[in-house]
Amino acid sequence: MKLSSFRFLLPLVILSLGIISCKNTPPSTKNWYKGNLHTHSYWSDGDEFPEVIMDWYKSHGYHFVALTDHNIFAEGEKWITLREDSIYQTAFQDYLKKYGEDWVEYKVEDDATQVKLKTFAEYGPLFQEDERFLMIPAEEISDGYKGRPLHLNVTNLDKIFLPQGGESVAEVLQNNINAVLERRKETGQPMIVHINHPNFRWAITLQDIVKLKGERFFEVYNGHPQVNNLGDSIRMGYERMWDFVNIAYMQKEQPLLFGLATDDSHNYHHMGATFSNSGRGWVMVRADSLEPGSLIDALEAGEFYATTGVTLEDFSFDNNRLNIAVAAEAGIDYTIEFIGCKKGEKETTVLKTVTGNTASFKVTPDMLFVRAKITSTKPQENPVENMKFQMAWVQPVTPK
Repeated sequence: MKLSSFRFLLPLVILSLGIISCKNTPPSTKNWYKGNLHTHSYWSDGDEFPEVIMDWYKSHGYHFVALTDHNIFAEGEKWITLREDSIYQTAFQDYLKKYGEDWVEYKVEDDATQVKLKTFAEYGPLFQEDERFLMIPAEEISDGYKGRPLHLNVTNLDKIFLPQGGESVAEVLQNNINAVLERRKETGQPMIVHINHPNFRWAITLQDIVKLKGERFFEVYNGHPQVNNLGDSIRMGYERMWDFVNIAYMQKEQPLLFGLATDDSHNYHHMGATFSNSGRGWVMVRADSLEPGSLIDALEAGEFYATTGVTLEDFSFDNNRLNIAVAAEAGIDYTIEFIGCKKGEKETTVLKTVTGNTASFKVTPDMLFVRAKITSTKPQENPVENMKFQMAWVQPVTPK
């Protein structure tokens, strides 16, 4: 099904299908863009209108957002029935007041208010702005295997992807990944697919991800309160999983897996640790321009970091030296850890720890990869699990 809403999108840049190196990229020629790649609305199981969601992200300094509703894209006709709770009724009146009777199409039948949702093509022009705000067409492919939810996000799609199914967890994931990669190859349109929240209902294991080919991204942090970012007493959290996957990928000579931070926001009226709210996790991408192709180029090159609040002034990997500079806030302390694995070893260790705003680490030829993690003493405003303090993750690099 061809999406009709692309007529107002910025021109797409054709992405090279080769693996792009993140080495020696001059930051002065690029810009930083803040974005969220996992968000939900009334089009699936979110509880707010797309216009309100986009307005929130744009007004809070985001440059791009992918609205990733489950197995659907915002086109065609869809009506929703408002919940009877006063908070949703009041929110609808605010929506109606802001956008007006000429914009909002609704009807009341049997004391129930039904509202017709606006499509991507309709609400997009309200927010799209060159080099200021970009909405990227996206979808959460929601598949499963024997009751396990297996979800992947497609960013910059040009058609809806139906769940592909399969005879195991890994096969379901691989079939969906292949569908996206084949579409990208067929059309030449830059698009990426990433694994969502592996520990949601403990659906996806380390072994499942290790079996995959062609996957470059997963969520090292997800702001939903039920996804078990930290694991539990017997199952590993996302950071540890990330490292073990990359050890396996390096041994198989596969490209490194990169880690994203996302909101996975669903709840826009109730706030707190038990709700899936906006503003918890995002990526900062260093790219040539605010266009889908340019952003995807940068993501695939590892030219980004994932964060729950820490802002970096810069990071670079030059002459096999990984350099980190934090945009420090007054009164806040920062710990920078370089985490990596040496060749022949079976797990990562903390190779160096620096307390301060800047740090550097020499990546020697005996190492498989090294990444950086920055932890601050500043609390998150609205944390989930026991992740109280703001953090950031710089993508792993390999010696050259």
